[in-house]
Amino acid sequence: MIKSLFFLVRIIAAWTVLFFILALAWSALPSVDGSYGNNDPWPVFLVGLIVAAFVITGAFSHLRRVRLIAGHIDGSALANRQRRQIEVPFEAGETFDLLDAAIRELPRSEEIESARDSLQVRAKVRRPDTYGRRPLGRYNPLNWFGVPRNQILALVAPRDGSGSVTLVCEPESGAWSDWFRVDDGTNLENAEAITRAIARRVAERRRNEQAAVAQTVTEKELTVAKLSLLHAQVEPHFLYNTLASAQYLTRTDPARADEMLGHLIQYLRHSLPRTEDALSTLGQELERAQAYLEILRIRMGPRLAVQIEVPDALRQTPLPPMMLQTLVENAIKHGLEPRSGGGMVWILARRDGHAVAVTVADDGEGFGAQPGGTGIGLKNVRERLRLVYGADASLAVVANFPNGVAATITVPAAFDRDARHG
Repeated sequence: MIKSLFFLVRIIAAWTVLFFILALAWSALPSVDGSYGNNDPWPVFLVGLIVAAFVITGAFSHLRRVRLIAGHIDGSALANRQRRQIEVPFEAGETFDLLDAAIRELPRSEEIESARDSLQVRAKVRRPDTYGRRPLGRYNPLNWFGVPRNQILALVAPRDGSGSVTLVCEPESGAWSDWFRVDDGTNLENAEAITRAIARRVAERRRNEQAAVAQTVTEKELTVAKLSLLHAQVEPHFLYNTLASAQYLTRTDPARADEMLGHLIQYLRHSLPRTEDALSTLGQELERAQAYLEILRIRMGPRLAVQIEVPDALRQTPLPPMMLQTLVENAIKHGLEPRSGGGMVWILARRDGHAVAVTVADDGEGFGAQPGGTGIGLKNVRERLRLVYGADASLAVVANFPNGVAATITVPAAFDRDARHG
C-alpha cells in the first residue's frame, strides 16, 4: 500500500511541478496590452486539472495491471525499466541461441539485432493497446512523451560450462520520462515472458536428455537380458554333437572321450550366467574359446588348426562376456566348416597405447562365399560395445589375406564402468 501511494504521489508531484513552471512561464509572457506578468494563469491550471485526471487514472490502471501480472506490488515490479539475471545451465553459445529464439518469438518484436560473436541481442517491441485506444488520441497528455515502443537488451556472459543472461527491458525513451508516464506493465510483461521462454526451453532440453538416457538404459537392459539368455543356453547342436562324439569315443578311444568331456566341462563352467552385467576378462574369455576350439579339434581332427598369441600381461583386460566366443564361432561356422579342407583360426591380442586390440582371424571362405548367417551376432557385438564403452571401443571386420576374414575388437586397456556411468 505504501509503495502504491508513493508511486502515485511521485507522478502527481512531477506533473504538478511541470504545470507550475508552465503557469509561471505563461504569466511571464506579454499580455494583449503589451504588459508583462499580467496573464491570468487559470487556463494553465484548467489544463493541468484535465491532465491530472488522465494521469491519475493511468497510474491506477498501471498499479492494477502490475498487480495482476506480478501478483504483488513493490518498487521493482512498478518500475518502467526491468532487469533480470538468469543463469542457464548450458554453455554460452547454446545459451545465446536459446535467448535469441525466445526474443524473436516475443509478440510484436521488431528490428532485432543479433550479434553472436559479442553474445548480445537488441530488439524493439511495439506496445499493445492494453485497454484499447486511449481517449483523445494524440491529444491525450500520456502520449506526449516518447515513442510507444519498448526496447530489449540481452547479454550472455560465459561461465564455467554455463551462461549468465543479463536482460534489460525498458521504454524507448529517456529515463526522465519515467517521472511523467507509465508503461502499463508492458516491460514487466516482456521480462517475464522471456524468462518463462528460457525456463521452458531449458526444461524441454532436460526432458529430452532424460528421455535419451531412459532409452539408453532400456536398450542396455534389453542387451543384458539377451546376454543372460545367451549365457543360460548352450547351442543345442553344439552340445548334442559334442555329447554324441564323446559317447562314440568312449567305445573307440576312451582317453580322447575323457579329454573331450573335460573341455566341455570347462566350456560350460565359463558359460554360466554372470551377476548383472559384470565384465569378464580377456583371460577368462580366452579359456572358454580354447575349450570350444579343443572340442572342435577332436571332432574335426587335422581339418582345424589353432594359433593363439595373447600376452599374459593382457589377460586381465576387461572384456564383455561371450564377445570373443561370438567371433570364434563365426570364424568356424562361416569360414572353416563350409570348406572340405578346413583351415586355421588365429586369436591375437596386442596393446596400442591405452587400448587393447583382440583379433579373431581365419583363412576360410571369406566375404565371397554364400552368406550363411544373419549378421545378428556381429550387430549385437557392436551394440554391446557401444552400451558398455560408448565411443571408446569398436569392432572392425575386414578381409584376411589371402583368404578368410579378420574381426578385431578394440577396447580400453583399463575400464571403470561405474566411473563412466556415474
